[in-house]
Amino acid sequence: MASKQGRAGTPALRVLEESGVEFDLFEYEHSRIMERGYALDTARVLGVDPQAVFKTLMVEADGKPAVGIVQADRLLNLKQIARALGAKHAQMMDPAKAERLTGYVTGGISPLGQRTPARTVIDADAELRDYLVISGGKRTLSIRLAPADLADLTKAIFAPIGEPRS
Repeated sequence: MASKQGRAGTPALRVLEESGVEFDLFEYEHSRIMERGYALDTARVLGVDPQAVFKTLMVEADGKPAVGIVQADRLLNLKQIARALGAKHAQMMDPAKAERLTGYVTGGISPLGQRTPARTVIDADAELRDYLVISGGKRTLSIRLAPADLADLTKAIFAPIGEPRS
């Protein structure tokens, strides 16, 4: 684990370094077998509360790209993100399209430094936390930063968009 490494390679890290925002950087290896996805595995590998790890999900709201950021142990509620964006309908974006638009691979999509910036909604629960852990732009890289800093850098709004897994 390192703090603020110099001129890192991903666009997300370049955004952070240029902004002057305080962050911590974690490099690690994922488990060979992941039962419930990259975000929950990240929490387990780093020994962090899964409610502090947030995943970046790409959606289309009324046909326009958008980003939903929810806790690793929760699901994105498509009706709620549509409402937060003032849209009538939202659906998950095709993974290949998400990769083209963001410049990242699935499982490593960061809300920071995306090739094509999109409107961003962070689950309201994030606002209550001291810090969030998000993707640093590749599957083995995560960033810890303050929720307000993430919102400022992505021009995000906070809204209740997460729901418990059934």
